[in-house]
Amino acid sequence: MSRYRLQPTPAQERALPEHCGHARFVWNLCVEQHAWWRPGRGSAPGFAEQCRQLTQARAEYGWLRAGSVTVQQQALKDFHQAMSHFFAGTHRRPTWRKAGRHEGFRVVAVKPAHPRTRHRQGRGGGPGRGRGCGVVDR
Repeated sequence: MSRYRLQPTPAQERALPEHCGHARFVWNLCVEQHAWWRPGRGSAPGFAEQCRQLTQARAEYGWLRAGSVTVQQQALKDFHQAMSHFFAGTHRRPTWRKAGRHEGFRVVAVKPAHPRTRHRQGRGGGPGRGRGCGVVDR
């Protein structure tokens, strides 16, 4: 996985914490739903069910709808990957994310044909594309 240092504009700097907050909100909802499960209860919702729930929540709440669906769905995918690692016995159970402490989000599976999102392009500081933020310099 490649990591880049972003150099966002002031407007983009205001948008990035909102994306972090939305990703944290989705992650914490997943943790809450899986913490509710106990033997004898039905199973916790799977990835597909949580995607449907995210779609319903985005329709109901404007502040969530204003965020990037890509960032929010990636938080769901990351949570389910973390649960897979937990059940395989290689990692601990996923825990809550706190504001100001566990900030961040991932944007993956961008279109490789897009000239500004090619995975290997930009290692020397070329521009990249932040979903919902526009083009940001890496």
